[in-house]
Amino acid sequence: MTETMAPELTPWALASIAAGLFAVDPQGCGGVAVRAHAGPVRDRWLEQLRQLLPAKAPMRRLPLHIADGRLLGGLDLAATLKAGKPIAERGLLAECDGGVAVMAMAERLTSSTAGRVAAVMDAHEVVLERDGLGMRVPTRFGVVALDEGMSEEEQVPDVLMDRLAFHMDLIPIAVRDMDEPLWTSEDVTRARAILPEVEVSDKILEALCGTARALGIASLRVPFLALRAARAAAALDGRNQVAEEDAALAARLVLAPRATMLPPSEEEMPEEQEPPPPEEPPEEEQKPEDQEDQDPAELDKPLEDRVLEAAKASLPAGLLAQLQAGLGARSRSSAAGKAGALQQGNRRGRPIGTRRGELRAGARLNVIETLRAAAPWQPLRRAQALADGSSPKSLRVHVRRDDFRITRFKQRTETTTIFAVDASGSAALHRLAEAKGAVELLLADCYIRRDRVGLIAFRGVQADLLLPPTRSLVRAKRSLAGLPGGGGTPLASAIDAVRELAESVKRRGETPVAVFLTDGRANIARDGSQGRSKAMEDALAAAKELAAEQLKIILVDTSPRPQRSGQELAMAMQAQYLPLPHADAATLSSAVQTASS
Repeated sequence: MTETMAPELTPWALASIAAGLFAVDPQGCGGVAVRAHAGPVRDRWLEQLRQLLPAKAPMRRLPLHIADGRLLGGLDLAATLKAGKPIAERGLLAECDGGVAVMAMAERLTSSTAGRVAAVMDAHEVVLERDGLGMRVPTRFGVVALDEGMSEEEQVPDVLMDRLAFHMDLIPIAVRDMDEPLWTSEDVTRARAILPEVEVSDKILEALCGTARALGIASLRVPFLALRAARAAAALDGRNQVAEEDAALAARLVLAPRATMLPPSEEEMPEEQEPPPPEEPPEEEQKPEDQEDQDPAELDKPLEDRVLEAAKASLPAGLLAQLQAGLGARSRSSAAGKAGALQQGNRRGRPIGTRRGELRAGARLNVIETLRAAAPWQPLRRAQALADGSSPKSLRVHVRRDDFRITRFKQRTETTTIFAVDASGSAALHRLAEAKGAVELLLADCYIRRDRVGLIAFRGVQADLLLPPTRSLVRAKRSLAGLPGGGGTPLASAIDAVRELAESVKRRGETPVAVFLTDGRANIARDGSQGRSKAMEDALAAAKELAAEQLKIILVDTSPRPQRSGQELAMAMQAQYLPLPHADAATLSSAVQTASS
């Protein structure tokens, strides 16, 4: 393993090392998150992992929209109806015991499915209490989450990522970069036999925990996962003691991909008095062979610093620049974009389960789940039917109204983005051109997502609806291009117009999002009279009424010197406040897109 610690390791070599460590201890390491598109590189890595795992270790694929009954187990309908008593079937997680569960398109996993898998990983058992069954099935497995997201916003759920030791990115790897595996299945088998005897010193534990803290890793699970990886590395090297290079490798593979901050550099550390130089050893003493080629300064560094340097060496240059800019690692939020709110019903959308209900109002009967609910009661119902004088030949499956199960669906509603653009004299003097450019970019972004957009401009003594909600990008740009500037700032009227339009959008079953681009300096009251004090009072009152609608609202302060009035207005309408005094059109558009995600 000493050679594998070299910092010049290729991405494919690091991925191969991660596969080997995971094969040694799949349950302890939790799993591997593999960001890669479907192709020969990902297939080769999966095949390499399959060859390293024991021949008897199961490797099951979990479908994306797997039902709870198949995931956790439940009532075996055919066997139950045949036997006349409840018969349980094992779920996929129970079938993965001692092996690996492969999740395709893991970035699209629902939070509920990811939570159930995480709960089983933590408890090491499937707790089944449904369909008249109550049982506990022990199971220990590792997870390979295949992240096929096309954009940075598509991410595997956090509840699952936090339990997977290795986060690998295979996208930059070309077919020509792939090499032969570093280990064989026999090496992994020997390492598995040694693993229970591998010991870890307190210095190694302190070094891993200190490195995690220095990299801004808040999760307490991550140092434990790094420790598991270090023990697997020592076992693969045939040792029963974790060495420094094992800890450095674990920091590189487990801690570095999770870094959210850079540790302070030596220049930022407080100055301390230099200790007196150590006495020089006698000339006749010889240094150990493994230290002859090392810098004495490196040997004097604490173990934690050396492990931290190994982790920092594996950070890509782009990530370092982001961390230095304070941006942190990739956002783990859900998909960006102004996707509409989730709406649940029983008519259309994506199935999300069943519920007890009656067949009315267009509800869809789930026949399989209805039979599952009725199956445990068949012996009692048949006996009751015979007691009532029914013929034995006519006894089929007895289904009653209480057994009916209705399929539930969910779907995202369409989104309508309402732009309110300040075209008053103060805005026209300073930022109207940039605001128009930003709105055009945002309109194009909405068009790509097939969102509807509406445009309200306010100037003079009132606010005008220039463009009712539409998907026509041409109409939106034409309305914006013809927008003149000048006059007063009827901010209260604009807020009222946005609220009325948002209410009509809600009545159509859509999700409204409001974006204000203004300097926040109202000087026209609701009744059309002039006066900054009265105009601001009306604007704040209108903002509070808009806040009661519970919309997502973004207020972009485009004034050259943001004033407190803009912040107070955003606070009153419970909006996200973005002061962008010197931003161009592209920056304005990017900031609004980020805030609305």
